[in-house]
Amino acid sequence: MSEPSPAHPAPFFTTPARGILFDLDGTLIDSAPDLVGACNDMLKALGREPVALETARGWIGNGARRLVERALTGDFDGEAPTDLMATAYPLFEKCYQENLHRDSVLYVGADETLAQCQQSGRRVGCVTNKPGVFTRPLLKAMGLSDYLDPIIGGDDLPRKKPDPLPLLHAAGQWELTPDECLLVGDSISDFHAARACGMPVVLVSYGYSQGLDLYELGPDAVIDSLPQVLEIVESS
Repeated sequence: MSEPSPAHPAPFFTTPARGILFDLDGTLIDSAPDLVGACNDMLKALGREPVALETARGWIGNGARRLVERALTGDFDGEAPTDLMATAYPLFEKCYQENLHRDSVLYVGADETLAQCQQSGRRVGCVTNKPGVFTRPLLKAMGLSDYLDPIIGGDDLPRKKPDPLPLLHAAGQWELTPDECLLVGDSISDFHAARACGMPVVLVSYGYSQGLDLYELGPDAVIDSLPQVLEIVESS
C-alpha cells in the first residue's frame, strides 16, 4: 500500500455518520489480478497481445465495459469498435466468471472494519460500478456480503457513479439523508458522486485512483487503511 506524502497530510475529519457506503474494487478488495487476468484471457482468445497488470490497474474504476475497451485499445481513453465490443465483452464476462476470485484479496482490515461498523449500529452498504452479476458472487466468496445491505452494482440502476443516483438510492433505503451517511471509496467517480449529493467522502490511498493526486482532489479525508474509518466515525 502507498503512503501519503508528508507534504499532504490527511485532514482531521470526523462524522457521526449513521450509514456507511463502501466502494468495492480498490477499496474493499484488490481485484485487479483477476480483472486483468480475464482481460488477458479475452485478448488471447482474440489473438491479441496481453496487457501488463501494473498498466491495466490504472484502467480500473469506470465499470467493466470501459476496462475491456481500454484493454482492447491499449489506451485509457480508447473506444473500441461496436462490433469488436460485441464479440469481446461476452468473452471477458465468461473469463471473469470462471476466475472471479482466484487471485483477488481483501485489503487489510476490510472484514473487521465492516463488522465493527455493523456492530456499532450503523447501516453498512456497498455501491460499485462493477456489474451486479460479478459484484454479489465476489462479495459472497470473499466473506463480506453478510455485512452489506444494500449491495448496488453498476447496472442495477439507470445511472452509476459519478452520478449520485446510487448513493441517493442507498440512503433512501436507509431513510437517511446524504449528509447522515459517509462514502468510502478510492476514485474520482466516488468523489464526484458524493459531492453531487452532499455526502461526506473519504478516499483510500491504496486503491485504483488512475494516477490522480487524491489530496488535491479535496475529499473530506484520505486514509491509508480501512480501520481508520472507525476512527473517523467513532471519534465524532
